[in-house]
Amino acid sequence: MFYYDWTYLLIIPGLLLGIWAQMKVKSTYAEYSRKSTRLGRSAASVVDDLLRRNGNNRVSIGRVSGELTDHYNPANETLNLSDGVYASDSIAALGVAAHEAGHAMQKLEGYAPLRIRTAIVPAVNICSGLSTPLFILGLVMAWEPLTTLGIVLFAASTVFALVTLPVEFNASNRAVAMLTEGGYVNGEEERGVRKVLNAAALTYVAAAVTSLLSLLRLLLIARRRND
Repeated sequence: MFYYDWTYLLIIPGLLLGIWAQMKVKSTYAEYSRKSTRLGRSAASVVDDLLRRNGNNRVSIGRVSGELTDHYNPANETLNLSDGVYASDSIAALGVAAHEAGHAMQKLEGYAPLRIRTAIVPAVNICSGLSTPLFILGLVMAWEPLTTLGIVLFAASTVFALVTLPVEFNASNRAVAMLTEGGYVNGEEERGVRKVLNAAALTYVAAAVTSLLSLLRLLLIARRRND
């Protein structure tokens, strides 16, 4: 059965990278969560200031439970900060909050990769749920068109993972720029912000690598079955 063949080895690098990235995020976030900024202002206060100073008055800032559950919703222009970030004045909290503010500025300025990612989310959600069942069914039935359809649908998830990379990197770059240019962090604090955001970016890189390797695996399985 294809479930236990050698192609499983292809996804191991991605899985290991993902595990390492998650460990890096948690350790870096924990380190800089213990270090307060010299200004002593909460992340919620700073991010509200950042948005207004950059001409964005459309975003509402809220609070969400959990750890590292911070997110910006471009559909309803809400920026939600997690419990550990909202009221914190730590370097990590300001970095995470400013990153989400970076996404809000992307929406305001019509940043193309964000528009593309937002537009394909509904289709990707459907494709990701159907791709594997259709692929397996195509193999079982020995019907190549169905197998190919499963691969095409899975490829949509890979495209989403790749499009996410420039969106996240750009948001982090915007975050650092807004914090430094606005005088919210000094040189040492900026380096800490960069470390936190770079660690977070690794998780998106790991997701993209894993998706690419998984897609390659499906292609190899399909090709072998058709030989």
